[in-house]
Amino acid sequence: MERLQEAIARARLEREGLVGKLPRYDQTRNVAAPRPTSVYSPEPRRRSQPLPPEKIEYKTTRVVHLDPDVLEKNRVVAGLQDDHRVEAYRHLRTRVLQTLDRSGWTTLAITSPLENAGKTLTAVNLAISLSHEVNHTVMLADLDLRAPSVHTTLGVDIRCGLVDVVERRASMEETLFNPGMPRLVILPAQPLTRNSSEVLSSPGMRTLLREVTTRYGSRLIVFDLPPLLRNDDALLFTPYVDATLLVIEEGVNTPEEVERSQQMMQHANLIGTILNKAR
Repeated sequence: MERLQEAIARARLEREGLVGKLPRYDQTRNVAAPRPTSVYSPEPRRRSQPLPPEKIEYKTTRVVHLDPDVLEKNRVVAGLQDDHRVEAYRHLRTRVLQTLDRSGWTTLAITSPLENAGKTLTAVNLAISLSHEVNHTVMLADLDLRAPSVHTTLGVDIRCGLVDVVERRASMEETLFNPGMPRLVILPAQPLTRNSSEVLSSPGMRTLLREVTTRYGSRLIVFDLPPLLRNDDALLFTPYVDATLLVIEEGVNTPEEVERSQQMMQHANLIGTILNKAR
C-alpha cells in the first residue's frame, strides 16, 4: 500500500513540476476536509443505546438460507465455517469497528475507482463479519443502482428492491431479507435503467435513509456504492455517510485513478483504503 501511495504522490508532483521540492508521501500528514451537514441522517449516534437481544426472531423479514457451494464459488468466505481466508475480514472488521466506535459513527460506504475491484465482495464479507459481533445488528444496503450485485453474490433471488421501496411500490418488510445469520439484514436492489443519481437525491431516498438510520440505535449500516469514476452516484452520496472505504485493485487501478478518486472524496470522510487482489 505504501508503494501505491508513493506512486500516487509522485505522479501528482511530476504533473505539478514539484519532484524533489516536497517531502515524500509518508513524511506528510493528511488533513481531512470538513464534511457538510447530512441531508439524509441525523447526528452520529453514540453507543449508549441498548444492545440488541441475543436471539433475534425475524417475523416479517424473509429468511433465506444460503447455499454454501454458492458462497464458496463467489468467495463469500465470511459466511463459511472454518475458512482461513476469513481472518483478513476479521482484521478489517476490528479496524473498522475501532474507528466507528471511537467517533460514535454508524454508517459506512464502500466504493472503488472502477468496476471489478472487489468492492461488493468486500462489502458483503465485511457486513457478515460485523454481524458476528453481538454488540450490534447490521444492514447491508445495495446502492449500486445501475449494476446491483449484492443479492446475486449471495445467490438469492429477489422480487423487489430498494428503488421499489423509495417509490412506494413495495414495503421495507417485503424487500429486506435475512441471509440466515442472526444479526444481518440485506436491502437489495434491482437494476435501474434511468438516471440513478436522481433517485439517490430524491425526497423518497432521504425518507428511506432517515428511517433505516434511526429505527435501531445499535444498527450499523454498510452501503455498497457504485465505482467513483463510473458516474456521479458515489460522489453524490459519500459526503452524507459517517465514513467511507476505498477498494483498490492491485495492478489494475493506476495511481492517477486512485488519486482522482481521493480528490473526488475530499468532502467525504475517507477512513482508509483496501488493496484487493494483492499477490
